[in-house]
Amino acid sequence: MAIQYGSDVDAVKDLVVKYGQLRNEIGKVIIGQDEVVRNVLISIFSRGHCLLVGVPGLAKTLLVNTIARTLGLSYNRIQFTPDLMPSDIIGTEILDESRHFKFIKGPLFANIILADEINRTPPKTQSALLEAMQEYAVTAAGQRYPLSLPFFVLATQNPIEQEGTYPLPEAQLDRFMFNVMLTYPQFDQEVMVVRNTTSDFSPDLKKILSGEEILYFQELIRRIPIPDNVLQYSVSLAAKTRPGTASATKEADTYLSWGAGPRASQYLVIGAKCHAALHGKFSPDIEDVKAVALSILRHRIVRNYRAEAEGMSVEKLIEGLLV
Repeated sequence: MAIQYGSDVDAVKDLVVKYGQLRNEIGKVIIGQDEVVRNVLISIFSRGHCLLVGVPGLAKTLLVNTIARTLGLSYNRIQFTPDLMPSDIIGTEILDESRHFKFIKGPLFANIILADEINRTPPKTQSALLEAMQEYAVTAAGQRYPLSLPFFVLATQNPIEQEGTYPLPEAQLDRFMFNVMLTYPQFDQEVMVVRNTTSDFSPDLKKILSGEEILYFQELIRRIPIPDNVLQYSVSLAAKTRPGTASATKEADTYLSWGAGPRASQYLVIGAKCHAALHGKFSPDIEDVKAVALSILRHRIVRNYRAEAEGMSVEKLIEGLLV
């Protein structure tokens, strides 16, 4: 049955309600991490992908599993390892009993994919995932197989142990809408986490949205109008990070070797639209752009040696652009 609303205004109002319900359901399992949950949900409604960076044990896997359950979507977790081959995630052809080749789908054929420790697998397998993220399809033995929609990749990286890893190239990092840093929980939050996970506590999660509703809201977000000044602010914000150009700030010329590309501008706009809609606004303003800017720009600018020597962090550089 097709999703129908009287108007886009009614649809935005319902999205706000559903977003609140989602936050409540997820909060039954995930204690704290409010900004992380917000960014992951914005990524989903914006038809983007998300990269989570954090030390082990911060509930990254549990977060994805919980979101998949509240959205009523299929979910697969892929543990990336140095010996993982493209066919291990895409699928492979086998010769069936009638001596015909038959394609057996791999774990990528799900709505939500957790790519655990994505930087531990070789570039060949990373590229197979990149195709799926960009094209919403995979290619095997010359045949193209579309993926089920909605399709969302949430990848994790461990920032501590880098031995034996294959750093993601800038081209693949650019495919992720958000780069979200996970931090340790506050003391009272950790007390609650430990209490819940060391008892027989088992929350009953409700399904809030269907795949069809998510696809509708993804289209709704794109229909939201954006004022010219907000659009121009988004583009100029990305342009300020490009050293050696007329738009670059003094800090960008001094501390950066590479800046954010046009995809950053696109994600700033769509992210601002989604952030505004989730907070009940029918058009984004500059504050909505600022709210999503850090996680969108963090992995798209490259510091030079001077920045590293002087301890100039990416976060500090981006905050300087938002003043």
